[in-house]
Amino acid sequence: MSQTLKPTSARVVPSLVAPTYGPKGQGAAIAYCIRPTSLGRVLVASTHAGVCSVALGATDAELLACLKKWFGKAEIAPAASNTPARQWAEAVVAVVENGAEATKIPLDIPGTSFQRTVWQALRGIPRGQTRSYQAVAAAIGRPAACRAVAGACGKNPVALIIPCHRVIREDGGLGGFYWGIERKKQLLDMEKAGGQPIGREAVS
Repeated sequence: MSQTLKPTSARVVPSLVAPTYGPKGQGAAIAYCIRPTSLGRVLVASTHAGVCSVALGATDAELLACLKKWFGKAEIAPAASNTPARQWAEAVVAVVENGAEATKIPLDIPGTSFQRTVWQALRGIPRGQTRSYQAVAAAIGRPAACRAVAGACGKNPVALIIPCHRVIREDGGLGGFYWGIERKKQLLDMEKAGGQPIGREAVS
């Protein structure tokens, strides 16, 4: 069974701020990078203000199609060298491969008030630990909102940075994960092992 969500006063988690763009990326110029990791291919997309999307997949074409679907009104292009977008992408890879701290990566993401409250709570869950949907609901003062918490996890636009994979069922079952249950299990196993990839070679 997962642990009760505790106050995170010792863990400084920056607050989520309003996005700099409109629906479907309207008004945004988005730069993206796709990198290999132990979890497969990872796409990291950013505006000038921060990361707006982190997606996991098997192929670059699959990931780019998702990005264009979600940000259909944005200008989208590969990230240029020596730009913040490239640096943030490498920081996300470091979260996977080296257990780097994700809360320092700036975010530029939309969401309802409830979703953002849930996502902020998830950012306080330490690496290597899990919480139940019920524990998260109770922690944000909405103990009857377990299903809504699960829904907010499913709408998380930045996998890995907001660790929705650390939320599981009260009975210890994995629950859902937008990017696949096997990937969720692999992520949790890696984190419990101290960040070392499980069953695959680390990506250099």
